[in-house]
Amino acid sequence: MPQNNTLGVITMLAAMAFLIVNDAIVKYTSSSLPTGEIIFVRGLMASAIILTVSWLRGEFSRWRSLLQKGVVLRTLGETIATMFYLSALVLMPIGNVTAILQVAPLMATAGSAIFLKEQVGLRRWMAAIAGFLGVLLIIKPGAEGFNIASMLALAGVFFVSVRDVATRTIHPHAPSFLITAASAITVSIAGFIYSLFDAWVPLNSGDMIGLGFASVCILGGYYFTLIAFRVGEVSFISPFRYSIIIWAILLGYFVWGDIPDNLTFVGIFVVIAAGVYTFRREARPTRISTTHPEDKP
Repeated sequence: MPQNNTLGVITMLAAMAFLIVNDAIVKYTSSSLPTGEIIFVRGLMASAIILTVSWLRGEFSRWRSLLQKGVVLRTLGETIATMFYLSALVLMPIGNVTAILQVAPLMATAGSAIFLKEQVGLRRWMAAIAGFLGVLLIIKPGAEGFNIASMLALAGVFFVSVRDVATRTIHPHAPSFLITAASAITVSIAGFIYSLFDAWVPLNSGDMIGLGFASVCILGGYYFTLIAFRVGEVSFISPFRYSIIIWAILLGYFVWGDIPDNLTFVGIFVVIAAGVYTFRREARPTRISTTHPEDKP
């Protein structure tokens, strides 16, 4: 295996570990803090970090690129997806909600065919449908497992797909970190509005440290994802993003005692298999490069 792919795999695994640690901190903190307050405080910290990085990279001079229709739609999708996803995260096992989120690339493939008129063959449509069926095994419609949390998670997946499709329309020279900063700021504002509907809980030092670490983790996930796609082949690196499900199941078991049932494991396997197949099929015509590093809300 070439050295660039080796580094790509390592950085992708690191990215997924950072992202799931962020999720775990948010879920753990939700036992004492309202969701809106968590989103707002974490967003403020993440915004300060990413704005500093954008300023150091001299990206502020290109702020007009944020007015692109694709950037506006992407930011809106990111913001709404974050609200739905984190709301689901505090209500259901971390392994389940993480697995459901992994169907987003498959939905983005379908969205690209419908809205961007990209060529998507029958086999990739079948993979997208299979991935959705895998999600149904995880959330179990008609059973006790299908509840408001599952609906929130599915809504989050939909808006993640909106974000990803919109990202494909953004000019390739638009500054990635500044676009990420715009999303972080917008999410913070949405979190503040959300927090107005709950009683504000005073933050102690432990909460501040935890949310500060979460903000670093989510940005670390974005950064290492960016590095992974720049040093390795997309078709080779992409499937390793599913390692996040393994991290999520392990954290769910050791921190909260969550053990997925057999149907959930089958659903996770179907989602992963469909995703890997789609990545392989999309990589055949051309080598696709990733403009923006963001994978999670």
